[in-house]
Amino acid sequence: MASVQRRAGLIFAALFVLLALAAIRTLYLGTVHSGTLRQDASEEHETLEAVPAPRGTITDRDGVVLAVSEPADDISATPYLVKKPLQAAKQLAPLLDQSESEVLHELGESSTFVYLARSLPAARAKQIQALGIEGIEETPTMRRVYPRGTLAAQVLGVPGTEGQGLFGLEYSSNATLEGEEGQRHVVSDEIGQPISITDVHREVPGKAVSLTLDANIQHRAEAVLGAIGSVFHPKDATAIVANPNTGEVLAMANWPQLNANYAAEASPAQFGKLEEEGLLENRAVGFNYEPGSTFKAVTFSGALEEGLITPETTINVPDEIQVANRVIHDDEPHPEETLTASEILARSSNVGTIKIGAMLGPYKFNDWVRRYGFGSHTGIDLPGEEIGEVLTPSEYSGSSMGNLPIGQGEAVTPIQIVTAYSAIANGGILRPTHVIRSIGGKALPLPAGRRVVSAKTAAEVRKMMEGVLAPGGTASEVSVPGYQLAGKTGTANKIDPETGEYSETAYVASFVGFAPASHPKLLCAVVVDEPETGSIYGGTVAAPAFGQIMAFALPYLGIAPESGAAAEESGTTPE
Repeated sequence: MASVQRRAGLIFAALFVLLALAAIRTLYLGTVHSGTLRQDASEEHETLEAVPAPRGTITDRDGVVLAVSEPADDISATPYLVKKPLQAAKQLAPLLDQSESEVLHELGESSTFVYLARSLPAARAKQIQALGIEGIEETPTMRRVYPRGTLAAQVLGVPGTEGQGLFGLEYSSNATLEGEEGQRHVVSDEIGQPISITDVHREVPGKAVSLTLDANIQHRAEAVLGAIGSVFHPKDATAIVANPNTGEVLAMANWPQLNANYAAEASPAQFGKLEEEGLLENRAVGFNYEPGSTFKAVTFSGALEEGLITPETTINVPDEIQVANRVIHDDEPHPEETLTASEILARSSNVGTIKIGAMLGPYKFNDWVRRYGFGSHTGIDLPGEEIGEVLTPSEYSGSSMGNLPIGQGEAVTPIQIVTAYSAIANGGILRPTHVIRSIGGKALPLPAGRRVVSAKTAAEVRKMMEGVLAPGGTASEVSVPGYQLAGKTGTANKIDPETGEYSETAYVASFVGFAPASHPKLLCAVVVDEPETGSIYGGTVAAPAFGQIMAFALPYLGIAPESGAAAEESGTTPE
């Protein structure tokens, strides 16, 4: 009996000791170690998750969506946690638009983290989640989508995988478009399912940006450039359509085209290849070229404003002229003749223009070049703008006044030419062009302008430019029924980079003009770099493209046809 009582006492004592130890342990965990335990539990079951903010939508002037953000997911893997990589690769490959071997290679990486896809559409990400593959994670993000594909792709640009704009408006307006990331507190159960989600602070979407572009005019301009590409096989081409009175750009087209969706989804290597091929460049603002005869408008307007000539001033024009050590010819041989200033511009006579440039002299000529903004930024709200190259009089050689007045020896950009010609079209006010119309629903003010020539001189130059499209002019085959057109052709040799001399095979063909000629409401410039087949002249390569774009845009915008004989004589538009 005593033995039983002793054993019972020992058992009781042991239980007492165990209970005491448990109490001490509980006290320790509940007091001394409680903070650490709460932190561990919080880390296991409570998380703070980032909530991506959608980038602001980009639309055209009428609300047509050009760029929008959609929910997506980044798909990542922890390779060592994927127990059956071969099976996983077979299931994931079709959902990732990759081959099984590509996915298997990623799953075989020795790293603890690897991306399988970035910005995968949310619907496909849900399919991946439903597979329940251990070691595969989905992280919410946003995906940039361009519903119109190639439309204005070089103007719009794309953001990179980290959400920062890489080029175009997505780059220059990134701070406006990107928005502010949100954060939420998530409490999960033992198997990782959320049981409570609380917003810490909500995401703030980026501001919407409305452009001055018109999707239909943009589409027409791109289609016309595509036709130029098929017929003349140039290196590249660009077209700009603008309202010369406000500076609003209605279309800014580039060829070859780029599908912005493919660029947005491109890997770094693919993106680099696009960049090397020049497909990301907006040539409308970034292409430096010698303007050729389109630059003659600067020479003529300067001489008119200085009172050195009138449209009817007659000048003796031989077939060639010597300036210092250079002999310069007109494009086509002709006997010595007497032409008015208007006829010289209409026929694009180099000799006649050089004589008018000589009346200005180097310093006044340079002043007019600078007044029109050449050699400096135009102020357009786009990235990547070049400023061309303009010499100072101290840099002129003895023959410079033989080539500068006719558009050789200086470099310009298409947007500089459009800006300068807009001043002639609108009555003498040089105003920066622009492509952003409103931000967050708030309209932006029109950029301020400055007068460069008098309204009288601008009207005289416009009238003189009508002759370019009249019989005997360098673009006489181009017309739009019901509208009097005015403009100027340009054909310029390019410099051969190997010899440093003017090439006999590489040219830039261009045309810039406006309508209606007396009170212009629409302006269009077309620049074609190195046409290879068919023709190399501005009058036969670029001018017809101008006519085709204007034939669509003028009636589309409701710009009324002109009345009178001038309108009736305008003929038909070449196709």
